Amino acid sequence: MKNNVLVSYVKSSLEELTKVTWPTKNQAVRLTIIVLVFCIIIAVFLSMVDYLFNLGYNYLLNIR
Repeated sequence: MKNNVLVSYVKSSLEELTKVTWPTKNQAVRLTIIVLVFCIIIAVFLSMVDYLFNLGYNYLLNIR
């Protein structure tokens, strides 16, 4: 019984993969560039926020 369930699952998964619309090479490259640029922008933004929080924290420590 278990074997039939596994075989059925694999067959249906392979059938679904034939229905997938895969991106072209140009689309894949363009989307990869977009993701990398977005990651860089977020990294720069989070670095600036971290730096500003660090400045504020050090300011609070040196108030006394």
